[in-house]
Amino acid sequence: MKHYLHLWSLSALLVLTGCATTSQDQPPLDTPVPASQTHTPSYPKGPLSPIGAANVKRGNVANLAVPDDLWDRIRRGFAMPDLQTDLVSNQEQWYASRPDYIQRMTQRSSKYMFHIVEELEKRGMPTELALLPYIESAYNPQAVSSAKAAGMWQFMPATGTYFDLKQNMFRDDRRDVLASTRAALDYLQKLYNMFGDWHLALAAYNWGEGSVGRAIARNQKQGLGTAYTDLNMPDETRNYVPKLQAVKNIIASPERFQAELPLIENHPYFQAVTLDRDIDTAQVAELAGVTMDELKSLNPSFNKPVIFKAGTPQVLLPWDNANVFRRNLQAHEKGQYASWTVWTVPSTMTVATAANTVGMSENDLRSVNNIPPRMMVKAGSTLMVPRSAAVKQDVSSHLADNAQIALTPEIVTRRTTVKAHKHDSVARVAQRYKLSASQVADWNDVGVKAAFKAGQQVVLYLPVRVGAESHASSNKHSNARGNNKANNAKKAPARSTATKPAPSKRSTATTKKKR
Repeated sequence: MKHYLHLWSLSALLVLTGCATTSQDQPPLDTPVPASQTHTPSYPKGPLSPIGAANVKRGNVANLAVPDDLWDRIRRGFAMPDLQTDLVSNQEQWYASRPDYIQRMTQRSSKYMFHIVEELEKRGMPTELALLPYIESAYNPQAVSSAKAAGMWQFMPATGTYFDLKQNMFRDDRRDVLASTRAALDYLQKLYNMFGDWHLALAAYNWGEGSVGRAIARNQKQGLGTAYTDLNMPDETRNYVPKLQAVKNIIASPERFQAELPLIENHPYFQAVTLDRDIDTAQVAELAGVTMDELKSLNPSFNKPVIFKAGTPQVLLPWDNANVFRRNLQAHEKGQYASWTVWTVPSTMTVATAANTVGMSENDLRSVNNIPPRMMVKAGSTLMVPRSAAVKQDVSSHLADNAQIALTPEIVTRRTTVKAHKHDSVARVAQRYKLSASQVADWNDVGVKAAFKAGQQVVLYLPVRVGAESHASSNKHSNARGNNKANNAKKAPARSTATKPAPSKRSTATTKKKR
């Protein structure tokens, strides 16, 4: 009995301390111990030490306390070594002197932070990385840098493509909350595996892995250190980790910086709802009971008035509104949910022609497809157009994933007068300038089979390069000043104005070209 009491007491002590080890030869508690057997307990070497937070998080001891809010949960997951430099102090002062900026930035992050922290913990990554979008974009998923990086994780187009972020006329996954977070964490893990150091991984995220690798190689060649603080790097990258460290310090001790952090509940802000049909974004908002601004804040990759299920099979909605949407969607009458579809342009055409074909105004077609002025739509392009009653099919997955719009400058023409040659006819002039006989006849108010007298002024509309007008004008003046016998023998130079593509003489008023 004494053996049992001794063994139970020792076991309890070892469980409470979490530091002792037991002999592999020790029998289970329910196994009788022979009286003749001598038991030799095994004690840990050295004094017992208390269990710290790091041991609780990484060891076998579970933390039973639930974080009060998401900020507390983030603090518990801090795992990067702290950086203590003057640059960090400077960044702390910068943020601390702008409490309104911190308030706006942290408030904006409340919609996305829970999801990011969840993903970091699933991967066993430091929760400091949930603060990185503060540095990249101030947690604005619509942010676009001067270098064309987009989204709250600021992916460049090529890097986004490498990490499977689709970028087409319907959506840009660099702005998508789920897709861009997945890609960013994939990239950060890849960089950490390359450099074995989170500070260097972050430098590579900002500067590029090749640049950091070359900086390390240069220092190794010169016998210098290869830590983040040892490398020669651009000012932006040198301040990158100090900015993150400063934000980390503020989140860790907001009272020290007199910062007020908004309450972020330790609960998902949104749900992903699966779509089984194409549907207008306005109808999603209506059925879910949310505003369009709220819908766009959670789905910033949507850039069209319709969501095609083939390319975007789910939509993010606030937690409670997602259930409302599901119920209302089931109750909604069966039929067409999308009032928009896509149309593949069969041949290169003007926007006016395309608009007339699909029954839209030119301005509306330009607006919904972001077509700038003085551009034509090339064959094979995909345009967003109203969905007619005759079109019942949803957009295919091929179009939803690969649709693009290609544009080309409109053909600009200039009204030109030339002298007819001897025996010239409408057909011969048209052939000489690669025009149609009907155009030449219409511009000169004559029949298609008419003939011109030698020296007669013939009106033509000839194509010119866009932007070449001022150059042509200056050349004209230069030629006028430098005329010689050879120049006089040539045809008379073109006159009058540059216009839109070859108009009809009867419907076009011309103006003199500015000199």
